[in-house]
Amino acid sequence: MDGDGSIQVNHWRKKNLQYRIVIKLSNLDSNVKMLMLIKHQFKGHVRYTKNDLFVIWVLDNKTDILNAIKTFDKYPPLTSRLICSLSFLKTCLSNNDVETYLNSRNFKYFKQLSIVKEKLNQSKPLYFNSWLSGFIEAEGCFSTRQNKYSSFSIAQNNDIYILNFIKTHFGVSNMIRKPYRDKFFYSLEVYRKDVLNKIIHHCEIYPLLGAKNNSLLKFKQAV
Repeated sequence: MDGDGSIQVNHWRKKNLQYRIVIKLSNLDSNVKMLMLIKHQFKGHVRYTKNDLFVIWVLDNKTDILNAIKTFDKYPPLTSRLICSLSFLKTCLSNNDVETYLNSRNFKYFKQLSIVKEKLNQSKPLYFNSWLSGFIEAEGCFSTRQNKYSSFSIAQNNDIYILNFIKTHFGVSNMIRKPYRDKFFYSLEVYRKDVLNKIIHHCEIYPLLGAKNNSLLKFKQAV
């Protein structure tokens, strides 16, 4: 959810609110299997886009969404984006009022910057290992090159604290880069073999469940 997921609140003709939790992935067999696992756990349905390029898991039953929120309460999201989206969803569910939605939707991410600043002084949560595998599945990149120098990279908008968590977790010595001066986009790239092996070991203990696992298998052979 922190990588490829979204929480959506909309209105129908300004009469009632509609809620959806969505994960959208490339239409690959491994991704379909992973979304079916999520469907089995949280209900909802899995469908394909019209051009069959993507597969989507959608949870749109209000009762099922309320049950899913219990998981978020137990294992809170870490990205400022999803924290804000979840807070907005809870506000709308509590009021279930179109007027409240219309008045507050433009302020959904109003606290995002303060969340980032607050998280900079916090440590990673106890469930970080499992969360990290899900985040790597969505945002990580295992690269193999003809010069035989393999690398792992991961990037994030705004939330530099997440890359700090990852850097500390694996003992990465590389600096977090900000490639574009005018954008709050941060990137962490790793080349050192001992650190790459730590990342591989992590993904073996806390497995990747989608298409990224196929990349990992090829990556292991190269490293």
